[in-house]
Amino acid sequence: MQPQPREITAAYRRRAELLTWSAIVVGALMAVALVVSVVFLVRADQDTRNAAYGYLALVLWVGIAAGVPVLLALAIPAARMRRRVRERQPGGWTGGA
Repeated sequence: MQPQPREITAAYRRRAELLTWSAIVVGALMAVALVVSVVFLVRADQDTRNAAYGYLALVLWVGIAAGVPVLLALAIPAARMRRRVRERQPGGWTGGA
């Protein structure tokens, strides 16, 4: 006999929303950091006096690499929680005929 799933509370829904928006914000910051790092590399390549921009691009890449596990740690539970909320909504799709 399988255990009954616990009830989905308002706090659970709020946590799912919080995790979802946190993942969106982290992903957006990582995308901006990637674009800025490319701009820094272009500026560093244009003039040798702007070589420091290349190092700033490397720092941003380290930040992006460090952000990937954080993004995964936020996005995976958020997706699972939102799926569970969707499946338990009254009148929603239950997966049966």
